[in-house]
Amino acid sequence: MVSRRTLLMGAAGGLVAAGGIGGLPRRLWADEAVPLSPGVPEGLRGVATLEALPGKLPLIKLTYRPPNYETPVRYFDSVLTPNDAFFVRYHLADIPEVDGAGWRLRIGGDAVETPAEYSLDDLKHGFETVEVVAVCQCSGNRRGLSQPHVAGAEWGYGAMGNARWTGVRLKDVLNKAGLRKEALEVVFDGADGPVIDKTPDFQKSLPIWKALDENTLIAFAMNGAPLPHWNGYPARLVVSGWTGTYWMKHLTAVQAVSSAFKQFWMNPAYRIPVGKYPVIDRFFSQETATSTPITEMVVNSLVTNLSPGHKAKAGRPLDVKGQAWDGGYGISEVLVSTDGGKDWRPATLGEDLGRFSFRPWSFRFVPQAGEHVIMAKATNRVGASQTFALNFNPAGYHNNVVQRIAITAA
Repeated sequence: MVSRRTLLMGAAGGLVAAGGIGGLPRRLWADEAVPLSPGVPEGLRGVATLEALPGKLPLIKLTYRPPNYETPVRYFDSVLTPNDAFFVRYHLADIPEVDGAGWRLRIGGDAVETPAEYSLDDLKHGFETVEVVAVCQCSGNRRGLSQPHVAGAEWGYGAMGNARWTGVRLKDVLNKAGLRKEALEVVFDGADGPVIDKTPDFQKSLPIWKALDENTLIAFAMNGAPLPHWNGYPARLVVSGWTGTYWMKHLTAVQAVSSAFKQFWMNPAYRIPVGKYPVIDRFFSQETATSTPITEMVVNSLVTNLSPGHKAKAGRPLDVKGQAWDGGYGISEVLVSTDGGKDWRPATLGEDLGRFSFRPWSFRFVPQAGEHVIMAKATNRVGASQTFALNFNPAGYHNNVVQRIAITAA
C-alpha cells in the first residue's frame, strides 16, 4: 500500500477511477456560497469551504486531515444518495490507496476454528451476494446544531447518505471459519492508520448477535458501482440500522473474540449515558453502570427541498419534500405543520426500499401571504418520535430535534 502522504506529495490534480486517490481536492471560487446548515457555530462559516475531492462532487469541507466532508442537503432529494455526493468521514489522517487486486481480508481471533484469508474475488464468488438499502449516518450528524456547542466535527444535516449496498453477509464469512460457542464480540480493523504512534488505531467491535445479523454485510459495491475510494474501497462493513462508527472502511481484518474488546474507540469514545435515549439495541458486553456504546440510529427526518428564507408564491400549491429514517424498525408516519407546530397533518409516504432505507415523504399545501414555519415529525413502527427539544449529551450524538424552516409567501 502507498500512504496518502506519499501520494499527495507527488499529486498533480485530476480525477481517478474508483479505488484511487489521484490529486488534491479542488477548491471552488471563494464567492460561491457554502450551504451550511442553520445553527452551526459562527466560527465554522469562516473556515468551511466547498471542495471536490477526487471522484467527488463539491462537498462541504469541515476538515482536511483527516478528511471530513459533508453532503449538501439538496442531494437528499433523491432516496438514494449519489456516490459522488456521499459524505466522507475519517478519524485518522494516514489513508492508503488500496490495490483491489492485492487486497486481502484476514479472518481470525481466538473464537474461530479455522483462520482464513480472502481476496476480493474470493468474496464475490465464494459466498452468496446480497443487497440491502441502508442509511449510513455519522454518530455525530447534526453535532454542530447542539446548544451549547460541543467539541468535535461540527456537522450540520449532511453527515449521512442512503445507498444500495452489495456484498456478502458477515455471518456467512464467520460461519465458514467456524465460530466457537465462546464468541462474544467481533473486532474490525481497516487500512487507514494514525500519523503518529501515540494515536490509537481506529478499531471497532460488534456484539456477536449483531455481527451475525443477516443485514450486516461486507460490501464491495454501492448503488451498483465499486465503492469509491473515500467510502471504503475495496470493501467495507455495512451495519444496517446502526450509526456509521461501526461501518469500517477499507476493511482488512475481522476477528471473533471471546472477551470484550478494550480500546479507545470503544471506550471512552462513542458512548452515551445509559437510559438517556429510547433505543432497543444495546451492546451489553461493552456497557458500564453509567455509559453504553452508541448503537442504533434514532428516528429522524429532514426537509430536503426548502431552506430558511424560501420565497413562495401566495395562493399557489407548494410541495414540501423530505426523507425520514430510523434504526430499522421502519417509518410509520410523518406529520407536517405549516404554522410552527399548532396544527399537524399527515404527509404522503413514498417508495419503501426497505426498513433501513430513507423513506421519502411529501406534503402539499397552498400558502397564503405571510410567513409560514414548516416542521416535519417522523414516527417509527415501535412508537418512537422525534423530539422538540435537544436531548443533550457532551458528544453531540442522536440529535433528532424537529426542524423549523421559516418561509415567506407573497
